[in-house]
Amino acid sequence: MSLSLSPYLLDIKATHALVGSRDEQLLQIIHDRFADDLARDDDWFSSEIADGAPTASEALRAVVAGGPFDGKRQYSFQYGYAYKRLCSLTGSFLDNSSFSPFRGDWLAVVDEGLKALRITAVSMTDFGYGDDMPAPIPTYDLPNCGEWTHEQCLAALEQFEQTKRDGHAPPLDPEVVEAVMDVTGWLRHAAARPGFGVIGFVS
Repeated sequence: MSLSLSPYLLDIKATHALVGSRDEQLLQIIHDRFADDLARDDDWFSSEIADGAPTASEALRAVVAGGPFDGKRQYSFQYGYAYKRLCSLTGSFLDNSSFSPFRGDWLAVVDEGLKALRITAVSMTDFGYGDDMPAPIPTYDLPNCGEWTHEQCLAALEQFEQTKRDGHAPPLDPEVVEAVMDVTGWLRHAAARPGFGVIGFVS
C-alpha cells in the first residue's frame, strides 16, 4: 500500500485556535473553495457515510465548532481529513516530491539519514506515527498527523548547519540525500517565520 506525506508550513498556535473557533466565515470559505473536493470525498466514502459516518461537510463543522464528534472510532478519519483541510486552507504546502508516494519504512530510512547528519531535533516518523491532532479532535485511523514546532525546526536547522561547519559528510543513498534536502528546505521556511512550524499528514 502506498502512502503520501502532505506537509504544511503554518503558524501552529493559530492553526490550533481554528479548532473550536465557531468561525462561520471560515466554514463558508472552505465550502466555497473545496466544494468539489467535499463532494468527491463523500462519493469515495459513500458506504461509510451510509453506515453512519459524518459527511465531509459535517466533519468540518464539528471540527470548527469543537464538537460534537461521533463516538464511533471507525469514523474518526473524517475529522482528521477535516483538520487537514483547515491546514491546507491556511498554510503553505511544502514540496513533498520525496514523500509522495512512499512505501514501507521510507520515513524511518530518511530519519536514519538525518541522524547520520546529526540532525535529531526532528523526526520524519513524527508524521507517520504521530497523534498530534489538536484536542478535542478524535483520532484512530488515517490520516496520521505530526508537528514540528518552530523551536524544533530552529534546533534541527542549527544541527544541520553545524554538521556542514564540521565537514561531516557521511555516505548516503542519493534518494535519501534528496529527501534530506527537501526536509532542510522545510526547516529554512519555518525558521524564517516566527511561530511557524510544520504540520504533516500521512494518508
